[in-house]
Amino acid sequence: MRRLLCATALSGALLVLGACSSGKSAETTGGATPPSTAAAPGASGGPAPGGASPAGGDVALKGNTKAICDQAARTGAEAAQKFALDLKLLIEAETSQDASAVTKAKAKTDRDVQNYSSALADMAKLASEPEVKKALTDMGKQVAALQGDVRKLDARKLAGLQETLARACGTA
Repeated sequence: MRRLLCATALSGALLVLGACSSGKSAETTGGATPPSTAAAPGASGGPAPGGASPAGGDVALKGNTKAICDQAARTGAEAAQKFALDLKLLIEAETSQDASAVTKAKAKTDRDVQNYSSALADMAKLASEPEVKKALTDMGKQVAALQGDVRKLDARKLAGLQETLARACGTA
């Protein structure tokens, strides 16, 4: 029961974080077409999260603060949804006591956490505004500290970092 309550609280916090991110993105884009929604193939042959190439990032975003902020908001909203689903998947797998399901759920969660952390780091490298670069870097470190376990997420701290990013982007 305690685990379910924690999961519910964390899921709610993640969804609120995602809603805030996507709401700010919608406000700043004004319905405009995203600068880069097509993912560029990365070194592994597949797309990287957020449409950025892991090797060098999306050239269309380099130095374009508004585009980076919009991409960060979209990527954050997607990650919040994935993390909430990952948490549910982990809890269901552990409750079923199916070792194979637990292993698969942990692998998926680890991959989603790594993808989001990498996307934040890539966007930070592309940012030219020091405040945006710092906010993205700090968020990436906070996500990387999860080490694949979304249950370690400090939703309040991540929301604070998201707010810092929103202020740096001029959307707060």
